[in-house]
Amino acid sequence: MKVTSMPGLPSGRSGTDDYDPATLADVARVAGVSPATASRVLTGSLRVRQQNIEKVQQAVTRLGYVRNRAAPATGRRPGAIALVYCEEAAKTFVDPFFARMVSNLYRTLIAADQQLILLTLNSPREYKSVSRYLRAGHVDGALLVSMHSTRDFDFAGLDIPLVLCGRPVNGGEDLSYVDADNVGGARMAVAYLIDSGRKAIATIAGPRDMSPGLDRLLGYRKAMTAVGVSDPGLIAYGDFGIVSGEHAMYRLIDHRPNLDAVFAASDLMAAGALRALRRLGRRVPDDVAVIGFDDTPLAQHTDPRLSTVRQAVDAMAAQMASELLAIIASPRSEPIHMVLDTELILRDSA
Repeated sequence: MKVTSMPGLPSGRSGTDDYDPATLADVARVAGVSPATASRVLTGSLRVRQQNIEKVQQAVTRLGYVRNRAAPATGRRPGAIALVYCEEAAKTFVDPFFARMVSNLYRTLIAADQQLILLTLNSPREYKSVSRYLRAGHVDGALLVSMHSTRDFDFAGLDIPLVLCGRPVNGGEDLSYVDADNVGGARMAVAYLIDSGRKAIATIAGPRDMSPGLDRLLGYRKAMTAVGVSDPGLIAYGDFGIVSGEHAMYRLIDHRPNLDAVFAASDLMAAGALRALRRLGRRVPDDVAVIGFDDTPLAQHTDPRLSTVRQAVDAMAAQMASELLAIIASPRSEPIHMVLDTELILRDSA
């Protein structure tokens, strides 16, 4: 069979039926606009320039694009929301932040007569299967948690309502999200350590491809540079887990044996740091003060009890669910970017 390429079609597409259906991202790319603008044109938003409307309409015609958001033949919506956890499946059972998030999302959504469907998004194979599932009309919308900037997934091209937990690292101005004040919370914790007389304050930062990791490190740096300190040897990185926190603490002590405080970007990494300090014979908080981030239940059961930055997980989950339900009921022309306050909780470790 002869295949003839059509000008303007994305790579790999042709004029026959032997290719995958065009996506919203394809329409946006051919029209030369963002996926959010293309979506607004297709939903009839009035807040789009006429020239962009015409470009999108031409692209839709050229690609033969068909939206996948039509309701089933019964006229009913699926009555389900996808919760997409962008980590390996094993982490769903050990991440206390995610457990609290799921519990609160379920409570809010079940009250709205919506089921919650959990999907994990970690490998290239999962990218394809999750994308196919979300675009097939099985859910009314999706909530995304624990996103990594290195994971190349076309969220905007899914063509369903989306709300993200946390600021997307790679731009994402066109996506709605609910976040905690990670920069302010970290800065507050480190400023407390400085005001307490600590001189060599280290940090165990989170992953560099996630906004909480980047923002909490930025808060640490802001507090330290305010007092004239900028020492790369006081920074180590972890993956938000206990083991990575323990290993990072050993590295920090090797590089800066005189450090007298550490701010860890998660409670789990702080717990790992406490374990390392105990094995090294360093007393907490006498020799080294430790502050974590999250205020998970674990923080009250470490020895000593962990000082930490509390983020309003319950409120974040409720806001995410409420915003998604609002978008489903009445599509919005502008995304919302909501940042909730954090609070420093002082216990025995600092």
